[in-house]
Amino acid sequence: MLFNSLDFLLFFPIVCILFFGFPQRYRWLLLLVASCYFYMYFIPIYILILAVTIVIDYFAGIFIENSQGRKRKLYLITSLFANILVLAIFKYYNFFIENIEVLLTALGTKTTLSYLSILLPVGLSFHTFQAMSYTIEVYRGNQKAEKHFGIYALYVMFFPQLVAGPIERPQNVLHQFHEKKYLLYNNFTKGLKLIIWGFFMKVVVADRLAIYVNATYNNVDKHSGLTLLLATVFFSFQIYCDFAGYSSIAIGSAKIMGFDLMTNFNRPYFAKSISEFWKRWHISLSTWFRDYLYLPLGGNKVTKKRWYFNLFFVFLVSGIWHGANWTFFIWGALNGFYLVFAIVTQKQRDKLNHFFGFSKHKTIFKFIQIITTFSLCAFAWIFFRANNVHDAFSIVEKIATDLSSNLFIKWDVFFAAFIGLTILFLNEFSNEFLKNNTTRLKSQNINLIYYAVIVALILLMGVFDEGQFIYFQF
Repeated sequence: MLFNSLDFLLFFPIVCILFFGFPQRYRWLLLLVASCYFYMYFIPIYILILAVTIVIDYFAGIFIENSQGRKRKLYLITSLFANILVLAIFKYYNFFIENIEVLLTALGTKTTLSYLSILLPVGLSFHTFQAMSYTIEVYRGNQKAEKHFGIYALYVMFFPQLVAGPIERPQNVLHQFHEKKYLLYNNFTKGLKLIIWGFFMKVVVADRLAIYVNATYNNVDKHSGLTLLLATVFFSFQIYCDFAGYSSIAIGSAKIMGFDLMTNFNRPYFAKSISEFWKRWHISLSTWFRDYLYLPLGGNKVTKKRWYFNLFFVFLVSGIWHGANWTFFIWGALNGFYLVFAIVTQKQRDKLNHFFGFSKHKTIFKFIQIITTFSLCAFAWIFFRANNVHDAFSIVEKIATDLSSNLFIKWDVFFAAFIGLTILFLNEFSNEFLKNNTTRLKSQNINLIYYAVIVALILLMGVFDEGQFIYFQF
């Protein structure tokens, strides 16, 4: 079920009314049934995939807690293997076979291998990583094994964040399903504001920009470098508003029912470095890779060369996590390169800044840092969005060599996008740099007027074609 659908607008209020009307001992069951219904709205049979991994991980957690020595590790490996195997089959099998065929053909061997005619289950990577975090935390002793099978299943399947996160840790969520929740005014208003803002980001900004981006990126040969450059900038905001919008609706929906989910975005395009960007963007995934891959590899507590390898490798894996396509591999490699390059050149850049009189405390220097970071991110997004590697390099080449005045633009789309982006910028800017003033405004009735205007813009300018969220495919 899509958040930006009429079905969800009917589904969610009904679930909330029933949730607060049900006795506490049955609420977990209501949420689990609702979550199953929510997930089965896409491809019903795929609920069986979730069921199998849930059963395996549930018993693995108990066995890990009750075992010692090698047995604990064996149960953990079994759990992780089961999750990774499902991910590998559905997400990477055809990609692997395709590349094997290309390699064999290059070696002069003609062969036809079997492909799987299956669709990728929505949100597979998200709930797989969430399930893996549970058994890892039980193994590390940071989380008690959940004995209530229904509660554990709900941890994996909780419908607000089931499809595209945030990727929660058991320490943050599991205990909340045992607690009694009340319909509180503060929770309701905070949650509703997050939902409204999430809808604005999705249907007014992201889906409006998608019209221009899709028309351009799906016809690379027909457009100039200037058009492709504008489409790249638009996509940078499209993917942010699409994904952050989903997270906002998810967190807001959970908040209304009394559940606290982690913050997933923190105004990433105001980051002054790539390192800071990844502390602000998709925080639940960034911290997942940090805790379960980067730190186990040694983090930065190793030799410099190994440290560089750790950073680069983690981002390669992150790229592959996003999709079975070489474009995502390159995107991950670029971000890994950015981080390593920044570390290696830190002293030289500090000397240049000192030579030109730049101070880290000067506004102009911060502005240059923000623009530079955004530009690097936007360049990497080319590979993330392009349909294939050939298109990606064609876009890069055209932007570098063909910034002609032949600009393709739809003025109705551009005008609506401009209004949406302006409001987005003012909101993000005020929260980033005018926190005291923003807090003062929020204490006044201006807040009510502001959200009334946002709702009006959603109704007047929103794209209501139930466009799928970008991260559903991951």
